[in-house]
Amino acid sequence: MRSLLLGHQDKLHAAGRILAGLLFLQHGLQLLFGIFGTAASLFSLGWFAGVIELIGGSLIIVGLFTRPAAFFSAVEMLIAYFYVHFPQGWIPLQNNGELALVYFVLFFFLILYGSGAWSLERFLFDREYF
Repeated sequence: MRSLLLGHQDKLHAAGRILAGLLFLQHGLQLLFGIFGTAASLFSLGWFAGVIELIGGSLIIVGLFTRPAAFFSAVEMLIAYFYVHFPQGWIPLQNNGELALVYFVLFFFLILYGSGAWSLERFLFDREYF
């Protein structure tokens, strides 16, 4: 398996970044516009979360300002976990907070390792911007 993946780490990293961004973007579309579910009330906490998810997910997908977008998205996921899920119990499987924690880990990875291949940062600046 290692020999099969050797030399493709950057592309796999980018594919994971794009997938995580697409999934996160869906949450923003739901909260802001009611696509895929019920929209949050205007200027509510859920609405502000939707703004972060829409902008952060979009930036992460295209690989532009990936580290700052991942930072704000990770902070949002921590707030979501401790504000919404943790009061229902401290075990993520029981409080339905596992998705928030998985997103946090994914965004923390992007903060550390950046956008990878197939990013606008590399295309426009020939390097990662941050």
